[in-house]
Amino acid sequence: MILEMKVPSPGESIKEVEIATWLVKDGDYVEKDQAIAEVDSDKATLELPAEMSGIITLKAEEGDAVAVGAVVCLIDTSAAKPSGNAPVAEAPKAEAPKAEAPKAEVKAEAPKAAPAAAATYATGAPSPAARKILDEKNIAPATVSGTGKGGRITKDDAVNTVPSMGTPTGGSRGTERTKLSMLRRKVAERLVAAKNETAMLTTFNEVNMTPINQIRNEYKDAFKAKHGGLGLGFMSFFTKAVTRALQLYPDVNSMMDGDYKIAYDFADISIAVSGPKGLMVPVVRNAELLTFRGIEAEIKRLALRARDGQITVDDMTGGTFTITNGGVFGSMLSTPIINPPQSGILGMHNIIERPIAVNGKVEIHPMMYVALSYDHRIIDGRESVGFLVAVKEALENPVELLMNGDAKKALEL
Repeated sequence: MILEMKVPSPGESIKEVEIATWLVKDGDYVEKDQAIAEVDSDKATLELPAEMSGIITLKAEEGDAVAVGAVVCLIDTSAAKPSGNAPVAEAPKAEAPKAEAPKAEVKAEAPKAAPAAAATYATGAPSPAARKILDEKNIAPATVSGTGKGGRITKDDAVNTVPSMGTPTGGSRGTERTKLSMLRRKVAERLVAAKNETAMLTTFNEVNMTPINQIRNEYKDAFKAKHGGLGLGFMSFFTKAVTRALQLYPDVNSMMDGDYKIAYDFADISIAVSGPKGLMVPVVRNAELLTFRGIEAEIKRLALRARDGQITVDDMTGGTFTITNGGVFGSMLSTPIINPPQSGILGMHNIIERPIAVNGKVEIHPMMYVALSYDHRIIDGRESVGFLVAVKEALENPVELLMNGDAKKALEL
């Protein structure tokens, strides 16, 4: 029996996918539920499992765009599973060197002809002194015009020669042209749209991370022991600070829809995480209701799914505000791009000890720059600056503003 495998729908709005990588070859025997391909949609990369066991016949090439519901491969379910030894298939590999032996002999004879046509001073070759200078400059003699007798390259020619911008100097100059994945093309399209279709503006501030560092140093071991190895990171503090600030400045938690503004009374926070296929932005739902432990657990779950290539469209759909942490890669300052149709995104950066003024004295503290990019069509300067100041205040006074005055209780210790 021949089974036609069709492309399943990864999501309601997705009409086609792209074959990113075939994980099997034409004619391979595949087991039921074995991953046979990775397919890209404009939202995620998903694995395509075999529906039945049998011999597979591929009906699409890598890079092909295939409509949802189209036949992507055939599986002969009546074919017997091969025993595993295939001596016939290896025979061509064993004979291949014999066929290439004459070619090797031809290549070996090529250098013998070179001495017969060896260049002399009279045919434009450099003198020994000139050759030494050209070698030091990494300039090919063939690119130099000699002024000596018979076109000979003199020492003066070598001294006065400089490599031009178009002169190869012996380094690699190869290029490679590869097609972007459907997901990457969609990301690029959305980023350009965000720049072209929004009145994006960025405002900056800085945060003294000393209070958060003190809390983490004091409680991180107990937190990890109490909650099954879960780490107490910076993201839970920033997520709590953001959800608090969104309640104080609800315009930042809204979106444009034509001539209308859509406001949300909940905070679905998109968290940018790095995966094997690039940056993913899964969503922590109702983050305003989660505890520190709940936020850390959900971020860890989503990050692991992104790392293992198991992230789904549903995981990344929605979101009312985004947090991105370029600091993990060493970024000191940036202007993050809005994740449309959202109206705001908070950028975190690396933490660097810097001297600051505290009560009239210079002290050294771990400092982080934070950036808020926002759509000025819907968020005014007062709201944007006030929002970022509220985030700063909460991070610099986390026990009072984020933990109701009791750090141990907030961390469920």
